[in-house]
Amino acid sequence: MSGFIIHDDGRGDFGPLTDLRPAFRLRTGAQTTAQRIARRLGHDVAAGWVPDGLVDAFGEDSTHPVNELPDGDHLVSVNGRWCGLESLEVPAAGSVLMNADDEVIIAHLSRADMDGWLRGRTLPEGIVRQPVDAGVYRYPWHILDRLEAALLDDLAATPVPRMNDDRITIHGEHPVHLHPDATVLPGVVADTTGGPVVIEAGAVVRCNAVLIGPCSIGSGTVVTDGALIKARCSFGPDCRVGGEIGGTIFQSCSNKSHDGHLGDSIVGCWVNLGAGTTNSNLLNTYSEVIMRLAPDGQSMKTGRIFMGSVIGDHVRTAIGTRLMTGTVLGTGTMVATTAAPPTSVPAFSWLTDKGARSYRFTKFMDVARTVQARRNCEPGSAETALLERLASAGEEG
Repeated sequence: MSGFIIHDDGRGDFGPLTDLRPAFRLRTGAQTTAQRIARRLGHDVAAGWVPDGLVDAFGEDSTHPVNELPDGDHLVSVNGRWCGLESLEVPAAGSVLMNADDEVIIAHLSRADMDGWLRGRTLPEGIVRQPVDAGVYRYPWHILDRLEAALLDDLAATPVPRMNDDRITIHGEHPVHLHPDATVLPGVVADTTGGPVVIEAGAVVRCNAVLIGPCSIGSGTVVTDGALIKARCSFGPDCRVGGEIGGTIFQSCSNKSHDGHLGDSIVGCWVNLGAGTTNSNLLNTYSEVIMRLAPDGQSMKTGRIFMGSVIGDHVRTAIGTRLMTGTVLGTGTMVATTAAPPTSVPAFSWLTDKGARSYRFTKFMDVARTVQARRNCEPGSAETALLERLASAGEEG
């Protein structure tokens, strides 16, 4: 097997987190799910298969064929919602691995059968079905449920070397991995009692920051002075993080530079949380958090007592913003209210004390281009078209 097809079967609901990306592109630990699966199987991704609405945007920066079969008479596909935490072997040709919920985890099929499976979600008659114990992500809270396990798994495989000097005061038996091109300023403390700390290339950890493992500081990310980064945090490339953060994933290129608490949350790309933005991750009643991933969606039990916010790409919050337990902010939302916003906000909402209206798309794109230019990026044409469709759908709704 030279490579495999990773596919988003569309059976998960991750709210705004998958508006602009397939499920397997989500960072679910120190790595994305796709990266972890490839590492677990020991093979590279040969092609991606995504929902129709994501084909152009995903293909814009993909180095692999999208919704096209790679070469080969027999092909392997992997469910992109598989957590990648179990050791599985690719089954023999004509077989599939299925979990207890009858979800196909890995399929090894002839070319014709694979085409039917990926396009029509139908398996051929006579296929051999092998049961496996394999966890999948279905909702954002499932990502947080497995965050510690995913982080420990990803960090154990890091190529970043162990620190061999005294630039960081370490308490705990697990190591700190510090890339030679990372910068650490005086007074930084790492508590590795619960797991390792990894600081990748180009990252900067400023004076007197506290890092509690397991945690991952992505390449180019800046941890601000005096920050408290609690356990189970993962920050993707080029983020700016400060204040108190715990049990939280930042996808990439997002900012929370100032004081304020953010706990048990998942943050998309190109997000900016204004100074003093704070979320609740625990109800006063200590009861299970119930969430709606879209304003018109059903209320769902999360099975979690600690559950913070799900924040879509390109969200902005003003200074002093308060987010209640289980808040979901849709893609492209701007929050500038003195009271807490609703716990489920549609995409491209412009919220002020005067009320809610739609974020004018031309103005949104002006801001997005300005923000991305600060990191020497610009929105691609396919991503821009996808964002415009999302904005138009919100206006129609």
